[in-house]
Amino acid sequence: MNLNSLNYKVKNKKIRLGRGIGSGKGKTSGRGHKGQKSRSGIAIKSFEGGQMPIYRRLPKRGFNQFKKNNIATLNLQQLQKYISKGKLDNKNIINLNVLKKNKILKRKINKIKLLGNGDIKDQINIEVDYVSKYVKKKIEKNGSLIKLILK
Repeated sequence: MNLNSLNYKVKNKKIRLGRGIGSGKGKTSGRGHKGQKSRSGIAIKSFEGGQMPIYRRLPKRGFNQFKKNNIATLNLQQLQKYISKGKLDNKNIINLNVLKKNKILKRKINKIKLLGNGDIKDQINIEVDYVSKYVKKKIEKNGSLIKLILK
């Protein structure tokens, strides 16, 4: 066994702050004199040395997506309710424009997805952008027509 073959790692000595002048990091412990930064427990968050901070440089856009597809979901149960009330006419084609015109959907809606909650008794002719397989079976079983709009 030789000294150069020993598996021993030399550890760097941890600098202990504020332990007298002789330690090299005594008195002010490397924090300089006075001022906010010399005190404990204080951090100047988002301060970039006088440069305009990033949160002020970037424009405020909120949480709205730029190219958001506003897709409305419509259940068969809701559709039947509107037909029963007389808001929708089941003899005409039911599409996005008709639903917006009758104030069933908001103006900002771009597309419709038809879901299968509930049942529909009347025969309808409807145009939608998306439809679940379950609904397609239900509507065709009822004798109604469904048309997918491909964009």
